[in-house]
Amino acid sequence: DLQRRYPPFTYAERLRSLLAEVTDEVQLQRQLRRFRRREMIRIAWRDLAGHSDLDEVTAELSALADACIALALQRLYGWHCEQWGTPLDSAGQPQQLIVLGMGKLGAGELNFSSDVDLIYAYAQEGETQGGPRSISHQEFFIRLAQRLGNALSNITGDGYVFRVDTRLRPFGEASALALSFDGLADYYQVHVRDWERYAMLKARVVAGEREGGQNLPPAADGPGRAGTSCSAPTSCWLPTIHGKARSRRRSRGAASRAPRR
Repeated sequence: DLQRRYPPFTYAERLRSLLAEVTDEVQLQRQLRRFRRREMIRIAWRDLAGHSDLDEVTAELSALADACIALALQRLYGWHCEQWGTPLDSAGQPQQLIVLGMGKLGAGELNFSSDVDLIYAYAQEGETQGGPRSISHQEFFIRLAQRLGNALSNITGDGYVFRVDTRLRPFGEASALALSFDGLADYYQVHVRDWERYAMLKARVVAGEREGGQNLPPAADGPGRAGTSCSAPTSCWLPTIHGKARSRRRSRGAASRAPRR
């Protein structure tokens, strides 16, 4: 392992096997931290020995974080549904918590001291089904996001996995930890600030939707636009935010190059 670069998905495959027998959150946190420590040492050794360049180091650190977030969420989601029921969409299919990686994580440029900047989203409102008691989808996903943050950030005898920062979500700490697609669409259409548009250029799905095997519907013309049937935020509003930010940047660049009179 010290002499080679990992192929894609190696981190996820190895961590999945380690978590196969995990039965509670204490065991989950222990295995995540031990896996992270082993792989961090490997990445650092290859860096110091000159076997990897900066691009490889940041790419592998980002892939390690992706695997830890995605596999931790996968285990927590199952336990969460047993406790609170399953959030179903309008077609009766289970909804996943969609985790967007922002900043250095979103760009695949994580370094050894980086936090992971995350935004949590879900497709549709409603009430959970099939559990001991029913709660709203928002409450379900907020509690799930809290459990995920604890699994990654809590400091135990084995340390922590990654520090989680959720302040890049719409309205920052003043808003709910997890927001529906409609809430996100409204914010990025009406309230978004310029720096947030540019921040979205690095956003990508790191867990949840992809791991749940859901197929994204075709991209709509714009977030929250009347008449669209989009049920997944990343396919509807994320490409639109990317396009608007690039368009605005090009317009400003053209304006700065125009001759002054």
